[in-house]
Amino acid sequence: MHKLLCGIDEAGRGPLAGSLVMAGVVLKSPIPGLMDSKKLTEKKREALYPLIIENSEYHIVSFSAREVDELGISKCLHDGLLEIQKYLKDCEYLFDGNSTFGVENITTMVKADDKVAEVSAASILAKVTRDRHMVKMAEVYPQYGFEKHKGYGTKAHMEALAKYDRCEVHRKTFRVKCLDEPPLI
Repeated sequence: MHKLLCGIDEAGRGPLAGSLVMAGVVLKSPIPGLMDSKKLTEKKREALYPLIIENSEYHIVSFSAREVDELGISKCLHDGLLEIQKYLKDCEYLFDGNSTFGVENITTMVKADDKVAEVSAASILAKVTRDRHMVKMAEVYPQYGFEKHKGYGTKAHMEALAKYDRCEVHRKTFRVKCLDEPPLI
């Protein structure tokens, strides 16, 4: 018997603020226009999001900035993969990238988010979920401009960090040059 494919991707591995979000998606029917979320406009991602929700079995996992600090990115990714396997059972699992983070029964593929529809769909769910959260955080912490850069290390974000220091949604373990922080050893 042929197993269904569960595509898995994440958003938010590298930003200075906000959560790490992972999604697993098993498509029930084809969805035109799927591709790597980074290659789509925000408007197109938002249009595809409900189509993916309606036409798939999916699971979204989110780790707060505090959890990323406490556990580390690799442990969060490991735990997220296990949780997706727990909720989307009896599938073949394909994760975008080149590491399984020690989780069994995961296949990896570099650029899978641009090559495999299920992974593209997971990429879109993860990115839209994370971006929506950062827009909400912009309402709580307007001085950082999260609605524009979504927590990534842009010039505007660095200037806000230099002026206001970190807030609750910033990752404390990510070193920031503009704050004159020594590297972690």
